[in-house]
Amino acid sequence: MFELKKGAFVVDELRNVSIRIGKVVEEEEEVWEEAGPTPKPGILELRKWDHKLLERYEPFYAPMQDFCNLCTMGPCDLSMNKRGACGIDLKTAKARLVTIACCIGASAHTAHARHLVDHLIEEFGEDFPIDLGGDVNVEAPIIRTVVGIKPKTLGDLREALNWAEKEIVKVLHSTHIGNEESLLDYESKAMHVSMADHVGMEVADIAQIVAYNFPKAEPDTPLVDTGFGIVDKSKPTIVVVGHNVMYARPVADYLEEMGRIDDFELAGLCCTAHDMTRYNAKAKIFGPISYQLRVIRAGIPDVMISDEQCIRADLLEACKKMGIPLIATSDAAARGLPDVSDWPVEKIVDALVSGKLPGVFLPIPEKVGQVAPLVAEAIFKKHGGERKYKFFESDEALMEEINKCTQCMNCVFTCPHSLRVDQGMAHAQKTGDLSKLAQLEEQCLACMKCEQACPKNIKIINVIMRANYDRLYNKTGKTRVGRGPIQDTEIRKVGQPIVFGQIPGVIAAVGCINFPDEMKSIREILEEFLKRRYIVVTSGCHAMDIGMIKDEEGKTLYEKYPGNFDAGGLVNTGSCVANSHIAGAAIKIANIFAMRPLRGNYAEIADYVLNRVGAVGFSWGPYSHKAASIATGFNRLGVPVVVGPHGTKYRRAYIGKPWKKDKWWVYDIKSRQKVFIEPAPDSLLVAVETKEEAIVQLARLCIRPNDTNQGRQIKLTHYIELHQKYFGDLPDDWAVYVRSEADLPLKMRDQLLKVLEEQYGWKIDWDKKKIVEGPVRHFDAGFNPTIVEEVYEKYAGEKAPR
Repeated sequence: MFELKKGAFVVDELRNVSIRIGKVVEEEEEVWEEAGPTPKPGILELRKWDHKLLERYEPFYAPMQDFCNLCTMGPCDLSMNKRGACGIDLKTAKARLVTIACCIGASAHTAHARHLVDHLIEEFGEDFPIDLGGDVNVEAPIIRTVVGIKPKTLGDLREALNWAEKEIVKVLHSTHIGNEESLLDYESKAMHVSMADHVGMEVADIAQIVAYNFPKAEPDTPLVDTGFGIVDKSKPTIVVVGHNVMYARPVADYLEEMGRIDDFELAGLCCTAHDMTRYNAKAKIFGPISYQLRVIRAGIPDVMISDEQCIRADLLEACKKMGIPLIATSDAAARGLPDVSDWPVEKIVDALVSGKLPGVFLPIPEKVGQVAPLVAEAIFKKHGGERKYKFFESDEALMEEINKCTQCMNCVFTCPHSLRVDQGMAHAQKTGDLSKLAQLEEQCLACMKCEQACPKNIKIINVIMRANYDRLYNKTGKTRVGRGPIQDTEIRKVGQPIVFGQIPGVIAAVGCINFPDEMKSIREILEEFLKRRYIVVTSGCHAMDIGMIKDEEGKTLYEKYPGNFDAGGLVNTGSCVANSHIAGAAIKIANIFAMRPLRGNYAEIADYVLNRVGAVGFSWGPYSHKAASIATGFNRLGVPVVVGPHGTKYRRAYIGKPWKKDKWWVYDIKSRQKVFIEPAPDSLLVAVETKEEAIVQLARLCIRPNDTNQGRQIKLTHYIELHQKYFGDLPDDWAVYVRSEADLPLKMRDQLLKVLEEQYGWKIDWDKKKIVEGPVRHFDAGFNPTIVEEVYEKYAGEKAPR
């Protein structure tokens, strides 16, 4: 019953009524920026942009097999233009497989974000403010551009997650048997779900930065210990592995509260290690997934905590063999262990220390924080404070294992790198010299495929690790703690030099550890660009590996180069989800420097990045599904990506065909005409075989149609010099990027003009040293291009010409 008093309703009696108040939308939030054409886009809204990209950068497929076995009608032979039982052909089947891989990668990051955000809202409240520091006003560039909202609180992040989750489900649905038959539409869907992946990553990292007080866009973050030899073996050691710091943080909190953080070693593997050091600089980083078996088989952990993603699927088995108790925490990887959530702490500790249970499933962060230190200390004391870290009990035991080898080469044939284990074993058997086996350690991924193939059940990984024992255990380095986003002030400073080309490019080294050669190659590649004043940005496993390799003076790249986003800077944004800040930096250049609106305006921003921002992604060791979706998300944004040779196993590349002149055009808004351009960049996703190829390809793909004459001159200088340094001659295509004599490197101008005249048929006025006419001189630099009709019409105010 309601009673009316002076224009207001007063509740007199109210029964069996449920009142719910949804999100209160503030008027201020509605007008922060005019909404663009595609807020919260579905599969179709950006399809036209995708097809523009795919028309220029045609998908190239590298099938690992020519059949499909995805449903019970298979296997279907798709070779020789045959079709499967559902009607699909080979190319479309591979496009579908890539889409599925991107769905898995996007789901991993977005599920991580959902888990984290829901937990943090429960702990801190949905009104907990998003504050990324005074130098970050554009706090969520990807969310603003894609979803069209400006998140102010943790609760606001749920809206972005709701959109991402919906789109992932819709794209995954399209991969069902009997849906899509266009490979281009599958590729568009792969790009769409990968864009959702970038939203999920940004949500996750923003949430943990603000709630856990990670560094907020701080260039000068601390250096932390990295490498196999980082731990003090006289202390109990807690090792965390995975990608969700939610379960590692309470361990550090508990030890700090007890005043015993210095009595333990807290170290991590994979991205949880990154985020742990962002939370507490006393934590340490062992390394990436390739170090998991190394650390376990060495017997270093007194207790192991696993969460989710990039963890070996035999982690429990490996820990059991070494007597290391395991605490699994994530519902994504419960590992068949009993749920002990409702057990008292003392009972859980007793079960693990006594060996009654080899491991437990404990998804309650606060309990994990108490249990892990108690178990670690008890196990450490149980072993008398001494652990054996030599992989074998004695040298005699090592040689017994080596002498089992018959050089059958099964290990070589199954090894991803075809490492000649057989030769190392044979040499050790004849001479007792382990040097050839020791050389394999730097390249070994510790994937255990060799041991699976060995008919003698030799512990090959243990042999290789023990052979390189001294060097392995002395391997330490320094990694700069992940800083999170790039400051708006940094973007304001470098936006013009990047767009105009005075800063020759941004190299974004992200990805896994599936390197084709020794780990030190990643350092060699990146230092080449740091010396040349490129900006190098990194995250995840690549960021860890950079920190393990020292130069002749004993310094890592992090100790030699500053952490600011500027020419010659080496920026570690953090863990895998911090990749979002790299894409966010490209978006912020368009917004802060070029004043392009972000809200629901994805196609225009991507168009700007493709034509103006000389950024290239680099994954020297691609491995996971997440790496596939991260790269494809960058591709949709107009950022090309170079991958190592194992990247071909993703089965698809985006390769432009420079000889198809009709594909390389843009709209010039100033002249309002369609103009032809050089093929820059000429690929969106390309695999290379060697580090030399990687270096040259990265330099070349930084070239953009909108480079000024000075910028093109600088970029061509680096491209030509690097090609001459590593291949001994001029690159075949350097002339394609010359628009006028002002583009030519100064110190090589006379030589290059002569080559243009004699080999390419260009006409040169030698009195003025000026190009009179050239076959690819389509325009002068400095125009304002776009390849999207809608963007042209927005700025030209008329219908785009056909």
